[in-house]
Amino acid sequence: MVLSSTHTPVLLIRGLLRESRHWLNFPLLLSEQLKRPVFTLDLPGCGLLNLQRSATSVPAMRAQLQQQWAERYPQYQGQAVHLVAISMGGMLALDWALAAPEQVKSLVLMNSSSAGLNPFWQRLQPRNYLKVLLCLLAGPLKREELIWQMTVNSSLQPDILKQWQQWAIEQPVSRVNALRQLWAASRFRLTQSPLCPVNVLSSQNDRLVSSMCSKALAQRLQAPLNIHPSAGHDLAIDEADWLIQHLFTWFLSLESVYSHLPGSPG
Repeated sequence: MVLSSTHTPVLLIRGLLRESRHWLNFPLLLSEQLKRPVFTLDLPGCGLLNLQRSATSVPAMRAQLQQQWAERYPQYQGQAVHLVAISMGGMLALDWALAAPEQVKSLVLMNSSSAGLNPFWQRLQPRNYLKVLLCLLAGPLKREELIWQMTVNSSLQPDILKQWQQWAIEQPVSRVNALRQLWAASRFRLTQSPLCPVNVLSSQNDRLVSSMCSKALAQRLQAPLNIHPSAGHDLAIDEADWLIQHLFTWFLSLESVYSHLPGSPG
């Protein structure tokens, strides 16, 4: 079975303090593998929208993303989308699927979490408390070094880190927006399960968010859980090939399911 570009697009959603460019070439590689369009958006306060004010709740952030999606890609309105999201992005994706189930075909949640399912010291592991504080106080060069230390387990790649630092200089996330995003993520609480299929991916050696959080999400959502044994929080950087293969397998399984439903593209 070959996936077609006529099928449902994929929207990638990043997490705290990150912008679309932090996916690097992952969207292109994923699109080539899936044979379907893959899109990204920036949260207000990040990337192209760094001068805007970040919302202080996940539902408000989700509403901002919905509006962007509608304005930037009107050709896909009225058609559901597959959401692939990491960390706080997973919270936004879950909220989107619950608020507008007709807009979401499926969810893939990577290294995400919810209040009420895990204690705060698993949602943000204690080894990072000082680094998170330093991120809020440090300049863009040091902040990006600290983020790399918390989110990537593979050896330092100076060229990528320099890119991160350059983006942080060009379009910095303000301390106020960083705090607003942290506050929103800390308060997110999953209250019910979405109607669409959900897949949960986790990094066993995630140094930022305990893998116990993904396990709890998968159990709560009765969703399949796939765990990488050595990757860090940012799966798309640490293990892009592994991630793409799992997403390909996931979408292929959905294609098989939806192919039996009249008028429903995968």
